Amino acid sequence: MKKYKFSKPRRKRAYVSLSGTTTLHLRNPYVIACWSAAFPGLGHLLLSKYITGFLLFLWEVFINYQAHVNLAILYSVTGKIEMAKQIININWALLYIPTYIFAIYDSYRSTVDINNVFTLAVKEDSEIEPFKIGALEINFLDKKTPWVAAVWSLLSPGAGQVYIHRTIVAVFLLVSWIVVAYLSKLLPAIQDTLTGHLDKVKSIVDWQWYLNIPSIYMYAMYDAYANCVEENNLFDWEQSKFLKNNYQNKNFNIPYKNTGNKGDKMYIISTFDYSVNLEIAITSIQMKGVEKENIFAVPMDKANEKLNLIDTIHHSDSVSLMDLSAILGAIFMIFGSIYGFVLKWGPVWWGIIGLAFGFGVGIVIKLILLKKHLNKKKSIEEPEVVLIIECRENLVEMVVDTLWSSHAIGVSKLDHDSKI
Repeated sequence: MKKYKFSKPRRKRAYVSLSGTTTLHLRNPYVIACWSAAFPGLGHLLLSKYITGFLLFLWEVFINYQAHVNLAILYSVTGKIEMAKQIININWALLYIPTYIFAIYDSYRSTVDINNVFTLAVKEDSEIEPFKIGALEINFLDKKTPWVAAVWSLLSPGAGQVYIHRTIVAVFLLVSWIVVAYLSKLLPAIQDTLTGHLDKVKSIVDWQWYLNIPSIYMYAMYDAYANCVEENNLFDWEQSKFLKNNYQNKNFNIPYKNTGNKGDKMYIISTFDYSVNLEIAITSIQMKGVEKENIFAVPMDKANEKLNLIDTIHHSDSVSLMDLSAILGAIFMIFGSIYGFVLKWGPVWWGIIGLAFGFGVGIVIKLILLKKHLNKKKSIEEPEVVLIIECRENLVEMVVDTLWSSHAIGVSKLDHDSKI
């Protein structure tokens, strides 16, 4: 892709600070709008628009509580329309509706605008600073496993964000989760559910606060997973740019024919995934006697990259099962919790059943939508970087050992008797 050079880049695709890493990347406006519909402010937090997101989130909590919106929803869905009419506070409800609609609209519009900014930032190809250190914190680009981030957030909302160093959202989610869980009596409800006191659960739970749980819980999981994927992609992009700028010397002797220096120089060719181990290998080899000019790195552009259903630390293609599954999981968890108000097993078990059902439906739908792409993709794992090293014969063993110890995918020696 052609890069447009500017005297001073106007847009960066990421910003690394002590409080976390903020990234620009392409997002689906409908997915963001759905999260705003589930709970105003969550869509903006996904966009890293923290101030707007916090204001809308706190507004939702306050106005919803004053208007008794969650209780009105509970009674309406369970067929108790008259109770819903009596419980709703019309004065506050009329303030609720316009801002709720605005949150959905603004998150959709902001996503479209940010997507356009991201496209321009990619063309400008501006440098970013991948490492920050201060008196209280250290932050740097690194690769993490997306499903690990998701699991930590399922165990404790906000923990997944701590794992990927998304500190601002992590603190906000941890505090919000503690407040909502405490006021809704979630933990006593779980305890009574597990000990078989199901009828007691319905009288313990504060339904006004309890119905906030599904949206916050599933959002925490999705936010951790999605942002981990994008931070992995950002790491790959930054490392590729670093290698091209520092390890593509125009005077490097590409091995293409027999030379007259038999026994003097040899070439080592290896393949890697993008990772910090790659840079450790290069640095170690330089420290042990190989000149920087004799190391040539070739980041690979893969047009037919394998499509992975589950993103990993080494492969993050942003095409995952999580977006639709998380949204449907939150929706059905809400309905499960509501009908748990009248069904025998109570809100906790029916909430979990709703979550599992919605998540499963999302996976099935996404598999159907991706089936055509999955059938076209290769199942062979392809390397992301090719490393060519020119060195003296007495350094070959050291170079090979260093490459293998740094988790190279493959290593091969090219001697002077080879025919190329």
